[in-house]
Amino acid sequence: MTTYGILVFEQAEELDFAGPWEVFTTSAMLRGGADTAVLVAERPGPVRCGKGMRVLPDRTLDDHPPLDVLLVPGGRGARERERFNPVVTGWIAEVAATAGWVASVCTGAALLHAAGPGRGRRLATHWSWEDELESEGDVTVVRDARYVVDGNVVSSQGVSAGIDMALWLVGRLHGRDHARQVRRHIQYEPAPPYLADEPA
Repeated sequence: MTTYGILVFEQAEELDFAGPWEVFTTSAMLRGGADTAVLVAERPGPVRCGKGMRVLPDRTLDDHPPLDVLLVPGGRGARERERFNPVVTGWIAEVAATAGWVASVCTGAALLHAAGPGRGRRLATHWSWEDELESEGDVTVVRDARYVVDGNVVSSQGVSAGIDMALWLVGRLHGRDHARQVRRHIQYEPAPPYLADEPA
């Protein structure tokens, strides 16, 4: 059984956690409900995210099951508030010490760095935050990969890249064929319009 814990906080970027949530919960469903995913927040009650979505966490920082996977999203809240919040960074450090995997999406890498698990690591983050993260020191920012694996820490670039990372992670946990089933089930076959090399 795999328990996924996803941190949520005020002004978290919605797709940073909703994309991996879809991957993790679809994986759990295809495994017959053997796995579970929980949204974890500092306090009970609704959390208003970066684009206005309100979500209700399942658990709080001091009341959740042991986590096999911890996922930290990014967003304005990560950059401007939570990385300076010792309650949240302390919790991340504590959970990371026992979790099998620690993951970040977008500027969630700034939270991992502030909390400690991202220090001395190779990390990916949103393109607009790469220079800022690098300036923090004790980190190698990887600028040309959708996601980066360094030991048991896996980080991804912005927003949609978190889906790629989550698919890789369920493949690592439960096998490539399973990850392919998940990808097919959620019909994840990116074909974005308006690419730069398309004719106008």
